[in-house]
Amino acid sequence: MSLAVVRSRAPAASRAPEVTVEVHLANGLPSFSIVGLPDLEVRESRERVRAALQNCGFDFPVRRITVNLAPADLPKESGRFDLPIALGILAASGQIPAEALAHREFAGELSLTGALRPMRGAFAMACGTARGHGRDAPSSGEAVGVLSAPAEPDDTRAPELYLPLDSAGEAALVPGVDVYGAVDLPSLCAHLAGTQDGRLSPVAAPSIDSAPPAEQPDMADVIGQSGARRALEVAAAGGHHVLMVGPPGAGKSMLAARLPSLLPPMSDDEALTSAAMLSASMLGFSPAQWRQRPFRAPHHSSSAAALVGGRNPPQPGEITLAHLGVLFLDELPEFDRHVLETLREPLEAGRITISRAALQADFPAACQLIAAMNPCPCGWRGDPNGRCRCTPEAATRYLRKLSGPLLDRIDIQIEIPALTPAELAARSSAAGESSASIARRVVAARERQLVRQGKTNRELSGREVDEVCRPDAAGEALLREAGERFGWSARAYYRVLKVVRSIADLAGNDTPNAAQVAEAVQYRRVFSPS
Repeated sequence: MSLAVVRSRAPAASRAPEVTVEVHLANGLPSFSIVGLPDLEVRESRERVRAALQNCGFDFPVRRITVNLAPADLPKESGRFDLPIALGILAASGQIPAEALAHREFAGELSLTGALRPMRGAFAMACGTARGHGRDAPSSGEAVGVLSAPAEPDDTRAPELYLPLDSAGEAALVPGVDVYGAVDLPSLCAHLAGTQDGRLSPVAAPSIDSAPPAEQPDMADVIGQSGARRALEVAAAGGHHVLMVGPPGAGKSMLAARLPSLLPPMSDDEALTSAAMLSASMLGFSPAQWRQRPFRAPHHSSSAAALVGGRNPPQPGEITLAHLGVLFLDELPEFDRHVLETLREPLEAGRITISRAALQADFPAACQLIAAMNPCPCGWRGDPNGRCRCTPEAATRYLRKLSGPLLDRIDIQIEIPALTPAELAARSSAAGESSASIARRVVAARERQLVRQGKTNRELSGREVDEVCRPDAAGEALLREAGERFGWSARAYYRVLKVVRSIADLAGNDTPNAAQVAEAVQYRRVFSPS
C-alpha cells in the first residue's frame, strides 16, 4: 500500500481554507473513488486525471485508488483539485518523489492533454497561503472572512504555490509567497523531480504601479447640475449613500458612473481585500483591476440572492462585489420590494452573514450605495410643460415601493432637474470642474477623518457622532428646527449630522457652522413613500 499527501486550497467564500489531498493506492479490483464532500466538478476529475496521465506518458496505476479531500465537512468545488490529485497519484506510485510535495501547495485544472488551464481564485488562494504560513497577508483578513489567527511560520523559507501559468500573475501580487507557473503537468513533474532542464522560476509580480491608470469617466463631461456635483463631492468625502430623483435624461446615471473617479486611491490593504473578494467570486480578478474601486450596476430584475449573496455553499452577491467601491441601483422602484429590503442590514452594518443548514459565511459589504429613480412611472411629475400623465394614485403607488426604513438609511437624497435647451446649447462653454480637481479635496477631507477618528464619517457610531459632529450653537438650533419640521427619526437626525461633518471636513473646519448645517439639511430631501 502507498500513500501520498498534497496540499491545496478550496475556493470557499474568500477564505481559501487549506485542503489536504490524500491519495491511497491499495490492492484489489481497480477503482477510482473521491471522498470528502466533492461536488460534480470534483467527481469528474477522475476522468480528466486518468486521461491526462496517460496522454503525458505516465503510468496510471491499475489499483484501488482512494482520494480523500480533508476536511470532510468542507464542500469542495471547481476543477482546481485536478493537479493535486494527479500529483498525489504520481507520488503514491513512485513516479515522482513524495518528499518534493512537502511545504508546497498546488492547484489547477487539467486538460486531457495534461495542459494546465487557468482557474479562478488564484489571488485569494495566495492570500490564504501567506496567512497559513504566517507571512505578510492582508491585515484586513478578518474583513474577507478569515476568523482565525495566522499560523506560526514553520521555517524561514517563503511558502511555494504552484498554479497554471495563466493564473500565476495575479497570485504573484500577494507578498510573502513564491508563486510558480507551469504550462503543463510534465514540466511541473520535471521541476519536482529536480531535472536540470526542467527547473521553474518564481513568477514576478506584474508591474502594476508603472502602468498607466485605467481611464475613468470624468466629471468635466457633465453639463450643469452644480448641485448634484456638489452632493456627490460630499458623498465621496464621507462615504455617504445617495439617492437621486429626476426625470429621464437628467444625467443621473452619468453622475453615478463618475463617483468612483472622486474616491480616494485604494490603500495596499484595501487593494488586497478587494482583489481577494473578486478573485474568489465567479467574476475572477485580473491584474489590470489592481487598485480600481469596483463599480457594480445590477439590473432591476436581480434577485435577492444575486444582490446580497446566496447559493450553497454561500457565494457573495453584488453588494459584496462592490465592497470598498460603488453599488449603483438604477430605476430603484423597479426592483422587487423584498429585494430592496434585504439591503437594510448590510447598508447599516457594512457586512452580511449568510446562513445555510451546515455552513455560515460572513461577507464584507462596505460599499457606497448610489440609487437613481424617476419621480413617477412616466418620469415627468412636476415638469413645467405638463408632460406628466400619471394620476396621483399611480405616483403614490410608485413611491410606496420604497419603504421608510430603507430611505432612512440613505444619507443624501437630492432632486436632479432636467437640463434646459439653453444649458445644452451652451455645453462647450459650461464645462465643469474635472474629477481630478474634486478628488484632491476629497482626499484631504478623508485624511482629516482618518487622523481624527480612523474611519469615514458614515461609519461613526452614535457616541462618536456626539463627540465629533456637533455644530456650533447657531448650527445646533437650525438642526433642531429642521428635525422638528420634517419629522426626522433618530437615525435620520444622526445621518444628517454625519453629512454636516463631511461638509465641514471639505472646508477644513474643526466645528461645523450654521451654513454647513443648512447645506446638509437640503440634502435630506423630504421624501415620503406614503
